[in-house]
Amino acid sequence: MRSFKLSNLAWIMLIAFSIWSSSLLETCEARRGKHHQWRKHRGAKRGNGGRHPHHHHPLGYSVSALRSDNYITEEDTEVSAAQKSGAVYNVLDYGAKGDGKADDTKAFAAAWAAACKVQASTVTVPSGSVFLVKPISFSGPNCQTDIVFQLDGKIIAPTGAAAWGSGLLQWLEFTKLQRLTIRGKGVIDGQGAVWWNDSPTYNPTDETADNSTEDLQTVDSYSGKMPSTKPTALRFYGSNGVTVTGITIQNSPQAHLKFDSCTNVQVSAVTVSSPGDSPNTDGIHLQNSQDVTISGASLACGDDCISIQTGCSNVFIHNVNCGPGHGVSIGGLGKDGTKACVSNITVRDVKLQNTLNGVRIKTWQGGSGSVKNVMFANIQVSEVEFPIMIDQFYCDNGHCANKTSAVAVSGINYVNIQGTYTSKPAHFACSDSIPCTGVSLDTINLKSVQTGKHLYDPFCWEAYGDLKTNTVPPIDCLMKRKPSSSSSSIQSEGGGYSC
Repeated sequence: MRSFKLSNLAWIMLIAFSIWSSSLLETCEARRGKHHQWRKHRGAKRGNGGRHPHHHHPLGYSVSALRSDNYITEEDTEVSAAQKSGAVYNVLDYGAKGDGKADDTKAFAAAWAAACKVQASTVTVPSGSVFLVKPISFSGPNCQTDIVFQLDGKIIAPTGAAAWGSGLLQWLEFTKLQRLTIRGKGVIDGQGAVWWNDSPTYNPTDETADNSTEDLQTVDSYSGKMPSTKPTALRFYGSNGVTVTGITIQNSPQAHLKFDSCTNVQVSAVTVSSPGDSPNTDGIHLQNSQDVTISGASLACGDDCISIQTGCSNVFIHNVNCGPGHGVSIGGLGKDGTKACVSNITVRDVKLQNTLNGVRIKTWQGGSGSVKNVMFANIQVSEVEFPIMIDQFYCDNGHCANKTSAVAVSGINYVNIQGTYTSKPAHFACSDSIPCTGVSLDTINLKSVQTGKHLYDPFCWEAYGDLKTNTVPPIDCLMKRKPSSSSSSIQSEGGGYSC
């Protein structure tokens, strides 16, 4: 009987073990199936090229690093590669003193030389320090792409004449680079007062060559006045994909920020500051550059807040504050008989206060080429001397000879220009031989700040276009009829007027 019971007990234990093993196997299969479904669901979420948002643990670890499985995603690989290439080169580590007195130029050059070799690297100019830097060129084209110049400290220019030799066109220069970013909360200070008080002044607004900064031969005995050629504070030449954001540029000897022969430029939240009487200190200067966006900038200077020169197209300017200064200008174009081409320019949502001009197009007599397809919209002016201006007789010295040829101006649209003026609300002075055509005025409301005092009436000469709405004050001088066939033929035949 006891043997029978032991036998039964053995069978019972064997059956129980079998049932437990079967249950365990089903649980494992279920878990495996659930994990497979998670992978499928995860893959479904990775649409748009197999990418998905990368979430991070509050302590800084990535989610992928905390997972118990060994599933390595394509994004994990990309993040790892970015971390490897995101090297940081601090100018202090290369010998910069940052005391505002020692010459830190060599340290900046060394940090740049190291960063130049590494894609997506960063040159850091830390906050809390002032760096004295002589004229320097941060050059490509052999540098890697996606370099960041992180400017949080302050860079100041030398004020002694010896540092500038016989004169240079720029102080800080970036040339022939791909996808470069200048960002931060730092300051570039040109200390221009020592230049503004000296004269004469050379204004190289028509320079188109690669006038790169070269090594200076410092002459200790050279002293006295600064060179007549005054440098731009920050210049970009021959580069693609340039971003400048957040920084302040102040007291430049001449233009503050210049782009020559650049494409795909983004400028945002930049501050420019110099006195209203500082000579030739353009805020942002564009030349031979295409696909440019300028937004969120605050510009105060002694010349044009934004200057658009020949060779520029597809420029979009919006949400900019200007003043003091000379407004937003296209030109001067066609100086010394040159050909100028500017097209597809949009300036909108701009505020101008206490400026000489509002939105202006200026060309020299004797030039050729064209300015076309321009939109000025939502422009708010406050105590501006000349809110609206086209001047095909531009002359900055008062002694310019009359010439027949001119840069053709056409397709210029003004929409919602409002505010106050101190001299003349609108001035259209166009060429006798190449009249302005396609000038459109829509919702213009400009009032004198001097109530009851006689100011100049709107002026038109050889300006043709349409009044889309009534204007304040009435601009009745704009002519509706088309130019004569003779003037049209001058634009289309010979002389290089077409672009």
